[in-house]
Amino acid sequence: MANLKAIRDRIASVKNTKKITEAMRLVAAAKVRRAQEQVNSTRPFADSLAEVLYNIQDKLQFEDVDLPLFKQREIKKVALLVVSGDRGLCGGYNANVIRRAEIRAKELEAQGVEYTYVLIGRKATQHFQRRDVPIEKTFVNLEQIPTAAEASEIADELLSLFLAEEVDKVELIYTKFVSLIASKPVIQTLLPLTTQGLEVKDDEIFRLTSKGGEFGVERETVTSEVRAFPRDTIFEQDPVQILDALLPLYLNNQMLRSLQEAAASELAARMTAMNNASDNATELMGTLTLSYNKARQAAITQELSEVVAGANAL
Repeated sequence: MANLKAIRDRIASVKNTKKITEAMRLVAAAKVRRAQEQVNSTRPFADSLAEVLYNIQDKLQFEDVDLPLFKQREIKKVALLVVSGDRGLCGGYNANVIRRAEIRAKELEAQGVEYTYVLIGRKATQHFQRRDVPIEKTFVNLEQIPTAAEASEIADELLSLFLAEEVDKVELIYTKFVSLIASKPVIQTLLPLTTQGLEVKDDEIFRLTSKGGEFGVERETVTSEVRAFPRDTIFEQDPVQILDALLPLYLNNQMLRSLQEAAASELAARMTAMNNASDNATELMGTLTLSYNKARQAAITQELSEVVAGANAL
């Protein structure tokens, strides 16, 4: 009977665990939808900014434009901006981006280039603080759904490092959203900016859907329609000055979009991890129930055998 009680307690424990993992899966799904809504809400500003930059680029052709954010210097020191999460229970999301950052750091060391870390998220911060590596700045306890204010604060720190010539290049290492079950750590150069990086490109929107109780992702390619300014447009200010004022906004927007994509990847990874945990709990409950029934049947058989044996002895 003691064995039966232990199995019953284990089944009850697994049931409670499954309730928790299922609730966490649904919470992550709700936050993915919120992240999608935020991405859609920031699109009008991003499109307008791209339109202005495109037209200034078309007018200037970036000939003889001497702006600090375009300045290419000899690469002596690189700032590695690593985007991780504050929480766990999201599969290999944090481990993968941290591993990619460490690989990039070793590549720079092999090239004789110094580096320093700018860390976003508690997981990356805790990992690198336990190691003897240079850390310039850390950002923790950010909103799970990134905000423009947070992106602006991080971008301002990077601008300060670059303009003060403390670093000659800034590389962003974050997780690019591929699907609900796949994400990919990538490296993107944030500073210095390049004229090619300001070109208007098609974008992709990911929408979380649910059919028959199962979550999925629909992809939609969005083409940015850029309206050209009239050829006789007269700027009140020098177009170079306008460009110099808009480039920090462009950097902030790039930072925000990267944070949003990393957040979507983290939430999708947590959804997948919790879904797998729920499936494993269901499978374990089936195995435990089968073991319980076998043990119960064995106990009943043994009791009947003892009763029959006692009757025969009489």
